[in-house]
Amino acid sequence: MKRLFLLLTLLLGCIGAVLAQRNISGVVIDSKTGEKLPFVNVIYVDGGGTQTDFDGRFTLPFKAGRLRFSVLGYETKTVSVKEVADSLVFRLKSLDRSLGTAEVTGKKTKYSRKNNPAVELMRKVIAAKKSSDLHQHDYYSIDKYSKITFALNDVTDKVFEEGKFKKLPFLKDHVEVCNETGKLILPLSVDETVTRLIYRKEPKSEKNIILGQRSNGINDLLNTGDIVNTMLKDCFTDVDIYNDEVRLLQYPFTSPISSRTAISFYRYFIVDTLMVDGKQRCIQVDFTPNNPQDFGFSGSLYIMADGTYRVYKADMGIPVRSDVNFVQSMRIIQTFDQLPTGEQVLVKDNMLVQLHITKSAGKFQVKRDTEYSNFAFEPIPDKTFKFKGETLTSANAQMQDEHFWQEHRADSLTKSESTMKQLIKKLESVKGFKPVLWVAKAFIENFVETSVNPDKPSKVDIGPVNTMITHNFVDGLRLRASAQTTANFNKHLFLKGYIAYGFKDEKWKGMGEVTYSFNKKAYLPREFPVNNLTFNYSRDVMSPSDKFMPTDKDNVFTSFKWTTVDHMMYYETYKLLWDREWENGLRFDVQLRTSKDTPTGHLFYQSLHADGISREAGFNLPYLRTYDLSMGLRYQPGVKWINTKQRRIASNNDAPIFSLSHTAGLYNFGRADYAYNLTEAGVYKRLWLASWGKMDFTLKGGVQWNKVPFPLLIMPAANLSYIMEDNTFNLIDNMEFLNDRYVSLMYSWDLNGKIFNRIPLLKKLKWREYIGCNVLWGTLSSKNNPFLDKNANDQRLLYFPGNWGDDGFNYQSRVMDRKVPYVEVVAGIHNIFKIFHIEYVHRLNYIRPGTQKWGIRGMFRLTF
Repeated sequence: MKRLFLLLTLLLGCIGAVLAQRNISGVVIDSKTGEKLPFVNVIYVDGGGTQTDFDGRFTLPFKAGRLRFSVLGYETKTVSVKEVADSLVFRLKSLDRSLGTAEVTGKKTKYSRKNNPAVELMRKVIAAKKSSDLHQHDYYSIDKYSKITFALNDVTDKVFEEGKFKKLPFLKDHVEVCNETGKLILPLSVDETVTRLIYRKEPKSEKNIILGQRSNGINDLLNTGDIVNTMLKDCFTDVDIYNDEVRLLQYPFTSPISSRTAISFYRYFIVDTLMVDGKQRCIQVDFTPNNPQDFGFSGSLYIMADGTYRVYKADMGIPVRSDVNFVQSMRIIQTFDQLPTGEQVLVKDNMLVQLHITKSAGKFQVKRDTEYSNFAFEPIPDKTFKFKGETLTSANAQMQDEHFWQEHRADSLTKSESTMKQLIKKLESVKGFKPVLWVAKAFIENFVETSVNPDKPSKVDIGPVNTMITHNFVDGLRLRASAQTTANFNKHLFLKGYIAYGFKDEKWKGMGEVTYSFNKKAYLPREFPVNNLTFNYSRDVMSPSDKFMPTDKDNVFTSFKWTTVDHMMYYETYKLLWDREWENGLRFDVQLRTSKDTPTGHLFYQSLHADGISREAGFNLPYLRTYDLSMGLRYQPGVKWINTKQRRIASNNDAPIFSLSHTAGLYNFGRADYAYNLTEAGVYKRLWLASWGKMDFTLKGGVQWNKVPFPLLIMPAANLSYIMEDNTFNLIDNMEFLNDRYVSLMYSWDLNGKIFNRIPLLKKLKWREYIGCNVLWGTLSSKNNPFLDKNANDQRLLYFPGNWGDDGFNYQSRVMDRKVPYVEVVAGIHNIFKIFHIEYVHRLNYIRPGTQKWGIRGMFRLTF
């Protein structure tokens, strides 16, 4: 999400900023108390409108006409608007209304669930959900049409007269009026998909078959996959209120008819009984979260007044005071209909979202229109379900003709939506646009394309940019040049590599890699699903703890350490890797590797001997050579990926992860020095706690079965930089706690502002709380403990790493007490200015002279 927002900010910076416009603005207050009223609907009678913010203020594009003000608990008011004005004051009269036994105290009505007719009605609505569950049938198939339009919002004539758009007059031809808001918008991308949803009860299977798909717009300016539309689909997903939880904006929202938590999470109010759409008599029930800043919906449900307690229509959004970032307003209108078989089903689902990311990027609009049709319950041939994964894209899905789209659309595309390709071509032809876009993509993607001509896409990308200049204890100042080929060079064969030079040790380093992908790729070999054979040669320097870094080891941002890292090693490694993954989330890899590790800096390898540790170089091993074979399994059901040049990003972190790996050292193979067998397993799970946020658990364990020197023991996943890294210990030093048996538990709880949102003044900051605890249980068996007398002359073991001082050799304790786990705790705040995450970390035990007991860590993190 962070990368998408940055990309959009810079991309739109290339075509100008949105400027001021002719508006009407004002504030809405209670006519008696003068209290400012939030969440008031301010709508032009002939279409278009907005809602008041937390302080009762609103701003609308001016147009002559009649303006209507409405909100729950107040009389609706309509006024005439004839000219531009600001700072207007509109007063609404409150309605005297009581519900059941609700009692009035002071200015506000005290809400009670006990004997509340609205609550009793909603209990019956929730109970009636079962009668509309289509999974009761043996089979079903449904056709689904979905369109997502992404647009620049609040565009006016003044922009083309005075702003940077003045140099882009052709954009004016693509501006249109949004029927729902009355605002002028500039569509930037449109994505259409036609999907057939199929289901079978026995054996249970639920699949999606994409029959048609096409996308036009700013994705054509990017070379890293359909990232914009993929992120939009992931954030603005289908809303099914019949589910207990609705995944929206990458968060679970509690449904207003959730069987588990709706009654306790929401407040309900019976408003009226009325005819909806002129044909169905319904009871209007308004609802809102107990705390408006919690992640929940607010709006109206229209319940059929025929004793069936079925939902006929839903009109809802996010409260104005919601803690959701970047979303100014959201409106979801859903229409339900009854099938001949009796079930009440969703047939129309329309969503309109107003976004405000940054002042420089301006305002955006996302509009998603979804329709469901052709409900059928006839048996479906078993062969229809026989494909891997949950989704199958038909071979001709992206080649459907216009007749196909007209047949599946309820409404035709607007003029701007249908001329998206012409818009992109005009942008590309603007003088100076391509170089600016080239720089913007290099900044975001961390890679520089070697071509700015869209007709000749880049075959080679230069990068990562953040590794070009860095430093460490051995290299001193380090310079690096890197490059990788793309699918524009070859769809199956990919090359990458780098050369680096350290000015302190005056040595050249480098890496070369060749990957053959058995699957044809769109841009890079890591795209899901992978089926790759890779050969890699590396010759470089690193600290032993660097192997836990998920980013490049010479990333300039992680090169700043909270501890002195002077125990390092040169390594020369050859690897042959086959990596295969399947659509169901299963991944298998097998790797053959040989490595020659040479200690440098203050690190040395010295065998145990009777005379004890010595400064003499003659006692030191020059290097350690290993040959090994490793195999690994990883299962992550339901995971979805978004591809970028730097890495691929899991868009669904709710999917659990199960992993198992084994590495076997090949004793006496070639010049191998040691035999070893390392087995590791891990489990990751995320738990959502409704309005209390989410908890993440990562449990890992491992065993080194053989007698081995310390470089082959198990080192904790230590993060030595100030930048936060997931699944690492914050305050364990380099090579501290060398074990051959371990279990670790990493726990974190993001409360999502649950506490801060209830503290006056503090809640306006929209900060979110974060706590965590990392625990390590480890032990070193007697066969691998160099401090025991029985191992005093064992040449297979090495002295543990340490430092020479004036008083002799000093080493930090590397052995844990098997009865006492290492524990560190974390307390953090994120969503600071919507982009910063800061943590305080504290080490509770194993405190020795020179031990870092606490620290501050941070990172950039954008979320909704």
